[in-house]
Amino acid sequence: MRVLVLLALLLTASPLRAAERLNVVASFSILGDFVRTVGGDRVNVTTLVGPDSDVHVYTPAPSDAKRIADAKLVIVNGLGLEGWLPRLVQSSGAKAQVVTASAGITPLKLGSAADPHAWQSVPNAKVYVTDIANALVAADPDDAEFFRAQAKAYLEKLETLDREVREAVAKIPPERRKVISTHDAFGYFAAEYGVQFIAPLGVSTETEPSARDIAGIIGQIKAARIPAVFLENISDDRLIRRIAAETGAKVGGTLISDGLTGEKGPAPTYIDMVRHNIKALTSALDH
Repeated sequence: MRVLVLLALLLTASPLRAAERLNVVASFSILGDFVRTVGGDRVNVTTLVGPDSDVHVYTPAPSDAKRIADAKLVIVNGLGLEGWLPRLVQSSGAKAQVVTASAGITPLKLGSAADPHAWQSVPNAKVYVTDIANALVAADPDDAEFFRAQAKAYLEKLETLDREVREAVAKIPPERRKVISTHDAFGYFAAEYGVQFIAPLGVSTETEPSARDIAGIIGQIKAARIPAVFLENISDDRLIRRIAAETGAKVGGTLISDGLTGEKGPAPTYIDMVRHNIKALTSALDH
């Protein structure tokens, strides 16, 4: 009898938890990092758009429909970022709950469209994390305490990160807080922290700037004495290098915008991304 009881205890022990993990699909790498951080070992996370890839122009693979069909939750950014996703969810026949991680954030506008890059403000990232934690709790109430504890610890780290960014920007002379980036991915960073970004591409990397747009930006750089231009990890660098050559502005490095880097890159996590960007900005502008 004792042997049977021991066997029953072994069969219900934690190693079997792996099979019970919550299957979560995140649309792109930054959301994937948020879900992994809050979900820990209680979730299996699949990211559709991987590191150093552009979510704006992503073309779903047939395997993506299978991933969504197997998921309990699908975490998306919303604000028009993943235009390809609704059709993918529909074609997968999935019964997964689709969770918009930016819910509760007041979007900035670029023309008539919403700017989807809300994660570039750390206070907004805290909204994302809270929304994701609430979705995980609702989907797996047995692990609610764990998810809330993970989220609380992560939110404290984001609070520290926000202070770091503000302190770093404060050291840059106000007249030097302006840069050129490849596309309009940093509007929320600009609004939150007071650094002006100008981009030859619009809010999406799908568009191409005209010769007039480029000439206008070159004139703007010269007139406003913009000290640095920046590349992005998801974009072709030829345009920015041409602008730098024609204006004498220096290339300040690479900013991480719409996707994290791989594990060996400078920004495999969201916190790494923000620290990398602020270091690149301050080193180019703070002198």
